[in-house]
Amino acid sequence: YLDPPFNSNRSYNVLFRTKSGDDAQAQVEAFDDTWTWSQQAEALYTSMIQGGAPAQVADALEAMRRLLGDNDVLAYLVMMAARLVELHRVLKPTGSLYLHCDPTASHYLKIVLDAIFGPVNFKNEIVWKRTGAHGSARRFGPVHDVILFYAVSADYTWNQPYTPYEDAYLARFNKSDADGRVFQDVSLTGPGVRQGDSGLPWRGVNPTDGGRHWQPPSTAYDVYEAMTGESLAHLPMQERLDRMDAAGLIYWSKGGAGQPRFKQHLDAMAGMPAQDVITDVFPINSQAGERLGYPTQKPVALLERIIEASSNPGDVVLDPFCGCGTTVDAAQRLGRRWLGIDVTYLAVDLIDKRLRHTYGDDVAATYTVHGIPHDLDGARALFAANPFDFERWAVSLVDGEPNTKQVGDKGIDG
Repeated sequence: YLDPPFNSNRSYNVLFRTKSGDDAQAQVEAFDDTWTWSQQAEALYTSMIQGGAPAQVADALEAMRRLLGDNDVLAYLVMMAARLVELHRVLKPTGSLYLHCDPTASHYLKIVLDAIFGPVNFKNEIVWKRTGAHGSARRFGPVHDVILFYAVSADYTWNQPYTPYEDAYLARFNKSDADGRVFQDVSLTGPGVRQGDSGLPWRGVNPTDGGRHWQPPSTAYDVYEAMTGESLAHLPMQERLDRMDAAGLIYWSKGGAGQPRFKQHLDAMAGMPAQDVITDVFPINSQAGERLGYPTQKPVALLERIIEASSNPGDVVLDPFCGCGTTVDAAQRLGRRWLGIDVTYLAVDLIDKRLRHTYGDDVAATYTVHGIPHDLDGARALFAANPFDFERWAVSLVDGEPNTKQVGDKGIDG
């Protein structure tokens, strides 16, 4: 899973929270997702089309350059293409990739992903409603993000996720057995006349009279097998119906004088299969308990749904733009191994503190942090690389807030 910058021409800041939970005034720039076409972008583009990327990726980038020209969007796409090629390389045959983006560049990114993974391995364009209603001049309100879901191969891991049923659907379960199990009754027949045993009468009911044939829902066989340990697949239709009736799975309307129907018990159902439009996972607002004050922070529930669907306990989850560590947090609580990468020291430090706060200090023994000084030599190296990052790290050791003003602050470092 990756949630990279969106080329939205915005500078994001980390908001450092006071002990009361309010946002402090101290802000430090976390990253700037403004991309420009530069010599560096040109060099990366040239290296990719001259053999540094698969031929189809090179073709896609050349086509985009002809379409878009040398501009910020192309610089962003070249940067993303280079990283997506590497992510595809390290994925296992059972692996998947989820790219979180917004409509600014999602249509271009899908072309890049098609070139890398192959169109056949595209699974979903997931829409997540990330905010409430927006008033937007002369267009519909932009309220969603896009998550592009690709698999590496046909052997990708998939665990069907489910969501709670809506109240209107639950209202259909208006009958109950003697033991109190609620159910709805559903048809045991399908449209059309058949000549085999599915078209023959059963218990005085002839489906052919109504232009139909016996066709129990597939879930009926699954439920029966779960109850009895026996399969009905090899039996004639009339014997299948006899056995389902003996197991208490058939409802007779009108006190036994009407049509037989299958009892679909609510407690035997896992939920509604999750769809590609997500409206039941709410964005993090200013009052959310999990809010860290990090820009672009995503809710843990969103990552839990993705990770549970496409991995199993013990599998490895990689987030190469891990920000405040929501993916890492979700993977940790779901029993997955994880790798989190971010370009900013602030993000790495925040993730370390987040894990300790959530799981206790002992959790630190289960992972290794790179990029934060652990000794004097490491501190000196950080200072040599970036004095301001060194100041922020030093201030964080005493639970302080970095100073926004980096120069002209009367000599108060940090």
